[in-house]
Amino acid sequence: MTDNELLLAISDMIDKKLKPIHDNLTEIKITQENDILPRLQNVESCYTSTYKRYANGIEHLEAIMQDIEILKKVVTEHSIKLQQIS
Repeated sequence: MTDNELLLAISDMIDKKLKPIHDNLTEIKITQENDILPRLQNVESCYTSTYKRYANGIEHLEAIMQDIEILKKVVTEHSIKLQQIS
């Protein structure tokens, strides 16, 4: 057997050994593209929209808390005035 024939035989053996690995890798890539990536994009979309709602909600909550503080002060002042009247 010549060197070239030996190299070709080794090359064929390597190709045969790598074929299942290549096929599995192709299947993994297809699964990633068709199944995993769309799901990740959906999770990201849900997370992003939830974050935006919470971020907006915090602003509203802060405004509500300020209003409550003002109401407490007014009620306290009015209670004092009413006690002084009675």
